[in-house]
Amino acid sequence: MRLLVAAVSRNGRNKSSAAVGNHKVVAIIYSILDDTGIMLQPPDIQEYYAHGGPNDLLQGLEGCQLGKTVEIVLSPEKAFGHHDPAPTATDDIENVPPQFRRVGAAVQTQDDQGEIRAFFASKIENDKLTVDGIHPFAGRVLTYAVTVADIRDASEEKKVKGVAKPRMH
Repeated sequence: MRLLVAAVSRNGRNKSSAAVGNHKVVAIIYSILDDTGIMLQPPDIQEYYAHGGPNDLLQGLEGCQLGKTVEIVLSPEKAFGHHDPAPTATDDIENVPPQFRRVGAAVQTQDDQGEIRAFFASKIENDKLTVDGIHPFAGRVLTYAVTVADIRDASEEKKVKGVAKPRMH
C-alpha cells in the first residue's frame, strides 16, 4: 500500500507545479552509488542550494518537480578527483582517540597556519591506523540518485548572496 501525500506550501497552495529553475531554493536528498550499483552513502541528509548558481553538477535537475528523482553520473574529475596515495599517515592505534579507531572515520586536523583538512581512516592493520587525506570516494565514478524534496522561490537576499551549494560528500 502506498500513501500519496500532496505537497502543500505554507499558504495552502499545492506546490506540485513548482519546478527546479533559476532563482529557486531547492532541497535535495541523495544517495551515492559506485559504478557497480553498491550504495556508498544512504539518502539520510537533506541539503539546500540555490539553483542556477555556480554548482553545475546539479543542472540535471532543471525542470524537475517535487518528488522527482534523477541519477547524475560523475567522473572522478567532477566528483572527488583521482586517488593520490601521497597524503597518508600511519600511527599506532593506541595513539588515536577511540572514536576514530574505525575505517571510514573522518578526522579534522588544523595546521600551524590555521588551515583545516579532513583525513579519513582508511586501514587498520597490525595495531596501526592509516589515515588518508584524499576522500574515500576519490578515483571512483559515482552515481548520485538525487530526489527533489522541496522547491521555493529564493528571497531577494538569497538571489544576491546565494545559498551555499550542497556538500555532496
